[in-house]
Amino acid sequence: MLRFIEASSRQIEQLASCLSNAQAVVIGAGAGMSASAGFSYSGKRFETHFADFIEKYGFRDMYSAGFYPYETREKFWAYWSRYILINRYDQPATKPYEDLLSLVKDKDYFVLTTNVDHCFQTAGFQKERLFYTQGDYGLWQCSKPCHLSTYDNEETVRRMAAEQKEMRVPSGLIPYCPLCGAPMSMNLRTDETFVEDEGWHAAAGRYKNFLMKHKDAPVLYLELGVGENTPGIIKYPFMQMAYQNKNAVYASINRLHTWIPREIADRSIVLQQDIGETLELILDT
Repeated sequence: MLRFIEASSRQIEQLASCLSNAQAVVIGAGAGMSASAGFSYSGKRFETHFADFIEKYGFRDMYSAGFYPYETREKFWAYWSRYILINRYDQPATKPYEDLLSLVKDKDYFVLTTNVDHCFQTAGFQKERLFYTQGDYGLWQCSKPCHLSTYDNEETVRRMAAEQKEMRVPSGLIPYCPLCGAPMSMNLRTDETFVEDEGWHAAAGRYKNFLMKHKDAPVLYLELGVGENTPGIIKYPFMQMAYQNKNAVYASINRLHTWIPREIADRSIVLQQDIGETLELILDT
């Protein structure tokens, strides 16, 4: 059975108190976190950067345009280089992420995120406390893949974005696997070819060790903007860990998905409102 809860000023005060008193904070961030920071994949932001692609192909949002079967690799990478540039390299630190860091920087914290835009590191979160489980816009991999390594793409992406003409990048900039010669692809978990490289496994190990270290301690499991596409990565495990640890509190800030199991309702705080606005209120409490 589920229980639905609406936000209140009392819950803001409760969450502020939990953040202050928790021995550790486990943050789970989904797409709603970056959406609150203004990184929309549609509307004006999309229209500003991709007007030519919209005119030619009739695209309605940045995300679905990334899956379009472009006629050539030159066009594919013209689109994706712009996409990576604005969503990974040229995005500024934003207030929701900075406010979150202000709330946890003096705590023992760890971040698990399905986001691939690097916003946490841009805002100043320690890399060693982050686990990007679904990949990174800043990495390429072999599309086969013939080996389990990833490659930084910033230098080439910036050249692609700067040198493209008529929605095409120079053919000499198209990336190929240095071992087998197959085309490179994004290191994003879209199918079974996703590469979990050495860095991925190291981060997974740090996350596992963090959870074990605090499994019976006063822990705040803080879920931010996690939707229903992949609830098994953050939402359900956080609920289960809160249930198993009687000293834990589960908290969720989410505009849409704000249900909780009755079994942990007495140790849960759920706020159905904007993440950035809520974090600001907590800071002012």
